[in-house]
Amino acid sequence: MAKKGGNTVQFVWELVEPYAKELGLEIWDVRFVKEGASWYLRIFIDKEGGVGIDDCVDFSHAIDKPLDDADPIEQSYCLEVSSPGLERDLVRPEHFEKCLGQSIMVRLIRPVENQRDFVGTLESFDDGNITLRLDDGSGFTFTKKEASWIKLNDYAE
Repeated sequence: MAKKGGNTVQFVWELVEPYAKELGLEIWDVRFVKEGASWYLRIFIDKEGGVGIDDCVDFSHAIDKPLDDADPIEQSYCLEVSSPGLERDLVRPEHFEKCLGQSIMVRLIRPVENQRDFVGTLESFDDGNITLRLDDGSGFTFTKKEASWIKLNDYAE
């Protein structure tokens, strides 16, 4: 079991990452969340060319016993393994590094000049500062903390 007060997400990530690599996958994100009365351990996997249902099933089977043996979570939970999706959340620094030059969508917590939603090309990510190149050619810089969410924009042409 993970140490009391320990980071469950980090523990799970480190536990399952070798199994992902063995299957040619990478861990995109791990989340442990409560929704209503239920707890969910969500592991998002990715690979070059995209993830299919067979990848999710194979990975789920591969990590089932190691998770049971390590018993990192006290309460009962539902394990979900999936692709991060086409409009994947960008959360970790490595997500931003991988997506440099791609179109992203941003929703700010507080509006800037009466606008909360922005779409642009991710130009840089430096220590939590994000710079977009907007459609009109202007640059827009904000901090990760100012955003409600940041996602890859799969609908960009």
